[in-house]
Amino acid sequence: MSGQEGPMTERPISSGERGLAGRLALSRLATRASIVIERGWPLILPLAIVASLFLSIAWFGLFPRLPDAARIALLILFALSAVAALYPLRFFRMPSPAEVDRRIEAANELLHSPVQVQTDRPSGADSLFSQALWREHQKRMAERLSSLGADRPRPRVPDYDRWGLRALAGLLLVTGFAFSLGPFGGSIGDGFAARATRDAVPPRIDAWVTPPAYTGKPPLFLTAEANQAAQTFTVPQGSDVSLRVTGGTGEETLSYVDPNGNDRTIEPAAPKTPLPDAGQAAPKVRQFSGKLNTDGKLTLKSGENDLGHWAFAVVPDKPPTIRFVGEPKRAANGAIELNYQIDDDYGAASAKAVFELADPPSAGAHPLYGPPDLPLTLPRRGGKVTTARTTKDLTEHVWAGSRIKLTLIATDDAGQTGTSETKTLVMPERPFANPLARAVIEQRSLLALDANAKPRVLDLMDAITLRPEATFDNMSHYLAIMSARSRLKLSESDDQLRNEVSYLWEIALGIEEGNLSAAERRLRQAQQALQDAIKNGASDEELDKAMKELREAMNQFLQEFAQRAQQNPNAPQMQQNGRELRQSDIDRMMNEIENLAKSGDRDRAQQLLSQLQDMMNNLQAGRQQQGGEQDSEMRQQMDKLGDIMRRQQEMMNDTFRLDQMQRGERGQNGDQQTGQDGEQSQSEDGQQPGPGNDRDPLARPKPMTPQEFADALKQLQEGQGKLQNDLEQLKKALEGMGMQPNEGFGEAGKSMGNAEQALGQGDGDQAVGHQGRALEALRRGAKDMMKQMQAMQGDQGGSEQGGRQQDADRDPLGRPRATKGPDDGTSVKVPDEIDVQRARQILDAIRKRLGNALSPDIERSYLERLLELK
Repeated sequence: MSGQEGPMTERPISSGERGLAGRLALSRLATRASIVIERGWPLILPLAIVASLFLSIAWFGLFPRLPDAARIALLILFALSAVAALYPLRFFRMPSPAEVDRRIEAANELLHSPVQVQTDRPSGADSLFSQALWREHQKRMAERLSSLGADRPRPRVPDYDRWGLRALAGLLLVTGFAFSLGPFGGSIGDGFAARATRDAVPPRIDAWVTPPAYTGKPPLFLTAEANQAAQTFTVPQGSDVSLRVTGGTGEETLSYVDPNGNDRTIEPAAPKTPLPDAGQAAPKVRQFSGKLNTDGKLTLKSGENDLGHWAFAVVPDKPPTIRFVGEPKRAANGAIELNYQIDDDYGAASAKAVFELADPPSAGAHPLYGPPDLPLTLPRRGGKVTTARTTKDLTEHVWAGSRIKLTLIATDDAGQTGTSETKTLVMPERPFANPLARAVIEQRSLLALDANAKPRVLDLMDAITLRPEATFDNMSHYLAIMSARSRLKLSESDDQLRNEVSYLWEIALGIEEGNLSAAERRLRQAQQALQDAIKNGASDEELDKAMKELREAMNQFLQEFAQRAQQNPNAPQMQQNGRELRQSDIDRMMNEIENLAKSGDRDRAQQLLSQLQDMMNNLQAGRQQQGGEQDSEMRQQMDKLGDIMRRQQEMMNDTFRLDQMQRGERGQNGDQQTGQDGEQSQSEDGQQPGPGNDRDPLARPKPMTPQEFADALKQLQEGQGKLQNDLEQLKKALEGMGMQPNEGFGEAGKSMGNAEQALGQGDGDQAVGHQGRALEALRRGAKDMMKQMQAMQGDQGGSEQGGRQQDADRDPLGRPRATKGPDDGTSVKVPDEIDVQRARQILDAIRKRLGNALSPDIERSYLERLLELK
């Protein structure tokens, strides 16, 4: 038989033959791969060893440590070695089918070539007998191939590498790869990079956002490690973004793209000239700075390379809002008092009141003065309370007594403004009781509002000085007015006329109150100077100077006030109703203002200064008041009301005790205790159950007889009736004074009548209930009367929209009065811990931490900077 094919008759292929063909094909494929590996691996091994050595040297970081010449020479050596290692591959040949079959037969130890028989054909003449015989032979050979397997490759590498150097190359490769993952590992590109390129320092990028100072927000470092994971940074509107690139190419660009796609390029700042350094060249520094006003994305590029990008969500800065809290009022001393509320995201920077005449002057008028300047006190920045109050004496302004339009304007640090509604009112003016002083003020107003009225003012001066002996009590006043007339006649310019207006004001004050007005003016000027110094952040030396002037002005004012009180017995005194203003109180308050201003709590210092001004305003108002006969009568009626409430309380206590004693008599088990209670009540109260009784039947230590109970009830009934009559008389007196008693007095009278009726029926328990309701109604009526008194006092000397409202239960210093009237207990407020105490605690903690020798240097430096802040 031979391997040549001959013509044979086609026959069907059985399933067994198909399975044998599949197993044989797989075995041939695996055997072919084994032969390829054992023939190719010895030829490829030299190239693999060269490549592994190159990678090991690169990963161990040896290339950066070599000079460029040695590095290039080593690269050439590796290249030549790689080319030489490729030469043996030319001897590689693929295995033939016959070689594969023989390898299978040899691997499976098969005799008579059973694998080749499956593909061979018989030679010679083809007959039916020969075909059948050949198929039988294939069938028998195929039975030997039932457990056919492939042979594993045998490359015989040890025949070429008897010392096993290939294992050393593999060990170096694995170790080098692990070393490359560390901080000192190298990379494959190090072998192809020049030393100058490797020594170039990568650019350092520092980016940060500085919010506006008024927001109180800290700077945000965009490139800090803690902010690397942040997707979007939220910053206030108007923040400054700064970016510095150190050691770059010098061609970096920075752009900002808003949500609408508008690209804004941020230009770099002019480079600063570096200081000469002989040892090392200064790296390139590129600085960018811009504003963030809208949402967007900041991108830093160097050519086409994206060096970094940051997204921002900008919080818009809303404009401030300001509104009136209540109506503008006239303070106790005639100053205008404004209560308002200012709301802003980060606190307003400034606020002012804008004045405008409600009745504009005529077309030909030439006014000498414009509207008054009234800056407003701001609420504490960052505080919970957004309301504030400003009081300023504008009675000296020429618009005082005129109808004006008042508008409040607040401005924040971003320059945005907010405006309140406009109020129309009469600007408070100083009341002058002296007719001559009022005449001088009238002439002053005419001249100040229209300089063209100068001839008319001269005529009015001539009129009041026509008969000085009948008009002037003090000839110095006559001389002052004549001096003012001469000065006015010679005045030509506006400045001279304004000086004349000021001189007329001083004359009017001198006529009205003498030298005390000058002390008041000095005190107001000193208070305003200190307020400006605190607001403008003056130094400690300037604060000391302002405080010294305020103390001197305060002492002068109080001394002259005391002298006037001694000269005029009818003038109000410093002591009222047992409440006295002491010099030590004022000194302590001014010392606290100074300490707060120097410790940095200027907002609290301004609030305390405002309280001091209010106290002095109230004191001046008490001096300016003219006795107030109606106010005195009101207080007498309120004292009567307090007496009625006290008597009703005592009568209710007596009724309750009498009822308890009566219940004890009925129970036949409380005689002794009742006697003890009566004795104790007598020792503690000493009050009679009814008016006009010389003995107290409730205080008897022994049981009371039915007749004695009846007498006691009758006395209480009579006393209750008299109390009801006193209340009716009080109501009529209050109505005669213009007050309107509310329904509380009516309910009290009705309850008193019911209590009287219950006492007449001998029902003590029901009488106590009616007396309690009468007492509660009296308290409500007393509170309403106090409010009406306050409103009536505020209307005196008030303006069209708001008058002077002084608390009726307060003395001229703003403190609660020690009156005999009822006290509902709502006037006491417990103050919180002031801010200066918290500031001192913080400073003590910083100093304690700074004294710790174990603190890090960076922390000590930070704490020292904190202590140096002013």
